[in-house]
Amino acid sequence: MTQKQRLIYSILISLVVLGTMFGLSYLQNTGAISEKTFQYIAIAVAVIVVVINGIMRRKVKPGR
Repeated sequence: MTQKQRLIYSILISLVVLGTMFGLSYLQNTGAISEKTFQYIAIAVAVIVVVINGIMRRKVKPGR
């Protein structure tokens, strides 16, 4: 994986996370999920993103 590919994946991941958070916020405002559920899902999304970022960082080939 090159730096350019990592940048593209990072942008895609950030857009997915942003969409997920807007979706969760909407569900919470309509009463479909509780505040506690929102918090748990948001924490899980954050942990998944950190893990994915760590994996991508290791796959970047040095010197490119």
